[in-house]
Amino acid sequence: MDKISQLLKLLEKTDYLEINEFRMDFDELELQLAPAMQRIMQQAVQQQAVVKQASEIESLEFTPPVQDYPGEVAEVQLGAGSRKPVFLGGQKALYRFEDPQPNPPVVTFDVFDIPMPGLPRPIREHFSDVMDHPGDWAKKAVKEFGANMVTIHLIGTGPKVMDKTPREAAQDIEEVLQAVDVPLVVGGSGDPQKDPVILEAAAAAAEGERCLLASANLDLDYRMVAKAAVDYNHAVLSWAITDVNMQKTLNKYLMKEGLTPNDIVMDPTTCALGYGIEFSIDVITRTRLAALKGDQDLQMPMSSGTTNAWGSREAWMKNDDWGPTDYRGPIWEIVTGLTMMLCGVDIFMMLHPLSVQLLSEIGSTFTKEYLSTDVPDISNWITELE
Repeated sequence: MDKISQLLKLLEKTDYLEINEFRMDFDELELQLAPAMQRIMQQAVQQQAVVKQASEIESLEFTPPVQDYPGEVAEVQLGAGSRKPVFLGGQKALYRFEDPQPNPPVVTFDVFDIPMPGLPRPIREHFSDVMDHPGDWAKKAVKEFGANMVTIHLIGTGPKVMDKTPREAAQDIEEVLQAVDVPLVVGGSGDPQKDPVILEAAAAAAEGERCLLASANLDLDYRMVAKAAVDYNHAVLSWAITDVNMQKTLNKYLMKEGLTPNDIVMDPTTCALGYGIEFSIDVITRTRLAALKGDQDLQMPMSSGTTNAWGSREAWMKNDDWGPTDYRGPIWEIVTGLTMMLCGVDIFMMLHPLSVQLLSEIGSTFTKEYLSTDVPDISNWITELE
């Protein structure tokens, strides 16, 4: 047995070996590696060769999976007469890389006919000085925050709120019409008995201005709303609650009353981020795909009540562990809106000035060629809150 083997045998049961004051002098050193060590080194060399070969493979150009669709979305005009017109819809594809949109998504600013002290503070602080007059509120949204549309919610007409009369509602509409020259969305209080009457009075007050009457649904007299739209040249918001079949049925009923796909905007319902947004993603995407595949009863633009995001407690509730609501609120509204935009929504009802600005800038890129769009610089948008 050679000396190396003898030494290894002596060390078989030794956990560790400590050598002090060791010195080795030699003229020439020859190392012999055990077979296992040799295999490890050979494997390492082979792996390096594979990596080098992979890096030399010619890169392939990515081609987006573009699909041709037999159908397309109808184009709806909002705004006429003394209003600057805005156009919704017209898409011939689901994704922007398949085909750019002919019209950019539109954001409309929410305004109310009565003061709204219950709005979250990050919103209320921007409009507390104009809440007493819907005309001033709308003017500030347009002049200071660049709104290209305004939604006037006639909350005060609710029987359990102020029970305003149809005539008073019409006066509020006239005030907003005189204050701004952008198209209007006109909403009621949510009372199924009174809303059709209120919307009829509002439609008459805004005759020829091509407003969007919000809304018609199966729980109220949609015939009255549709007739008002036909008589006074307006469009109608067709609202169904996350149900494609319900949306299809309501659209059919409205078209039987004289409306066309160019007079209808669908609202499949927007569930907020963290509170069922996956249901809205499913329904909105299925609705848009059905339209592009040729379903004429669903070939209308879509709307999102993105303000529902502010109903999420994470958007407004004070909690130091969650961070300041000045950031959380707009983020919650922006992400909710952006998610719906990527699913095919055309018009967004929103509340916070920064949310409106940011989503509008993103939406403006949807009419441009994919991968060749100059992306707006939004790196400092959070610091603008401070």
